[in-house]
Amino acid sequence: MTGINQIRTIEDLERATYGTGNYSSLMKAAGATSGIHGAHDLTAAGAFGGSDTALHNLIYGQKVWSMLNREINAFAMLPKKPWSSSGWRVLTERALGGSGNLWDTDGGTGQGSLTDGVIGGVTENAAFTASATGVVADSQLSPIAPKYSTLFAAPKTIAHQFEISELAAAMSKIDDGIGDIMAAYREEIGVSHAEAMNHMLLMPLEAMDAAGPIPLAGVQNNITSLYKIVSSKAELMALDTSNGAGLILDAYDNNAYLGVFEALYGHNRSDASSSWLDAYISYGASYAARRNLTLNVLNTALRELQLRGASPKVILTGYDTIQALGELLQAQERYMGRAEVMPTHNGIKGVKGREVGFKVATYHDIPIIPCKEMGSTGTGTGLSDIFILDTDHLHFATLKPTEYFEGGIDSGDPFGVGKLGNRGLYRTIGEVVCTFVKGQGKITNLQ
Repeated sequence: MTGINQIRTIEDLERATYGTGNYSSLMKAAGATSGIHGAHDLTAAGAFGGSDTALHNLIYGQKVWSMLNREINAFAMLPKKPWSSSGWRVLTERALGGSGNLWDTDGGTGQGSLTDGVIGGVTENAAFTASATGVVADSQLSPIAPKYSTLFAAPKTIAHQFEISELAAAMSKIDDGIGDIMAAYREEIGVSHAEAMNHMLLMPLEAMDAAGPIPLAGVQNNITSLYKIVSSKAELMALDTSNGAGLILDAYDNNAYLGVFEALYGHNRSDASSSWLDAYISYGASYAARRNLTLNVLNTALRELQLRGASPKVILTGYDTIQALGELLQAQERYMGRAEVMPTHNGIKGVKGREVGFKVATYHDIPIIPCKEMGSTGTGTGLSDIFILDTDHLHFATLKPTEYFEGGIDSGDPFGVGKLGNRGLYRTIGEVVCTFVKGQGKITNLQ
């Protein structure tokens, strides 16, 4: 009987492979040939074989598998708009009714004596008056005026470069190389460029403090973090050493910090007249101790933001908080909905379809986007923070979109890079702009 059914031992396999000749010639004079392949799941000390490396080499191939999570959801979520101007004006006080979320008859500048009886209803043939005095006859037609302020932003340059020697580029196409090493680096550095901007966008406030009152060197060159934009004077005081839990190592408004914490778009949050720069922040009684995530905390934030005139478009948080929220809703026999999020660029939506849209959980019909870089503000460890954002008033203003530049010996210009090799560069110029800070919200200090 012949064929595969005759193979019962390794000798049978060798005989079938090499013929019926003297397969023992495969044996060395000193004994059996050593193993040429080591075990992949043992340490170097415990691996067997592998001594005759001249007979066998591992081939790794040109494919590179990523072992990392490269998600950049926070930066991808922000609308991208062209840089149209460096400054913008904002309304900070009504012409009549104050600057709060609700109408306040006597809350406006110079209107402390007004009553609800003199807010526009006038007598027949009423006379013009110079200012409100509290007397009906004198205040009916006193002049009123809104108050404005100006904000500005400076574009930030984010750049990453790499270089490959001429020899490395040539040898990578020979032997067991990865092929076109410039192409491989070009792809990888491009992803890292975007990932770095995503990380900047989610840098916690306490991470900007080197050793109070000294800011982290170079942090002012990064694009502005959402943690800084979506903050308030009360939160900064609760974080610093002078007034709160000491997560910021000195007073947040110490001049030595160079405005890293208090300055935003040309104004200081420490100023009593800058309360219109305070976002809605929910951190509990203090940052000294964390509190539990409850539906009431989340619902209160949504209600307060709507009271301020915001229209929340997206919720950003970490995977752990999404899980906790799901378990919380399930315990109450309620469930998060699902929605398809479409990518946008400069306000232009992508085509609906499996390849460009993705499903995410929703809460009150607001998409919840997971972010691996989300911080967890508070003492000790806890759940990731939650951002509730109105992206109608929050975007990445782009002065120069991400561009790739390459030069060097392969392009005939080794003198440009000053080396026998090639260099590549990714560069983006822009800044995060928020035209309605009070309409943004953040929930922190969760467990």
